[in-house]
Amino acid sequence: MTQTILLADDSLTIQKVVELTFADTQYHVVAVSSGDELLEKLPEVQPEVVICDIIMPEKDGIETIMDMKREQHDLKVLAISGGGRAEPDNYLESARLLGADATMKKPFTHQEMLETIDELLG
Repeated sequence: MTQTILLADDSLTIQKVVELTFADTQYHVVAVSSGDELLEKLPEVQPEVVICDIIMPEKDGIETIMDMKREQHDLKVLAISGGGRAEPDNYLESARLLGADATMKKPFTHQEMLETIDELLG
């Protein structure tokens, strides 16, 4: 049974890495480039899990996660971050406090990503 992952990351490289990570699995990845796009696609895609970058232009990942969790409390969310002006741990801790079910630092390995998504979906 195919399960859908909705990915929001403004980096095309990360989008491709995640798509390749799940290429030969039961997961199908739908990628968008912003938090606003993610929120627009959410009702259409109805994913089992969302992967959301924290540092994005316009609506950042923290705001996006808060908006998603307000509407869909049981939606599983993995927050990812490579940093920015502060340490990525600070961003990821904020994401966790505001609703992310798991967090991961970039760069990540294919195995780390697969294991984390498998854990989130039980």
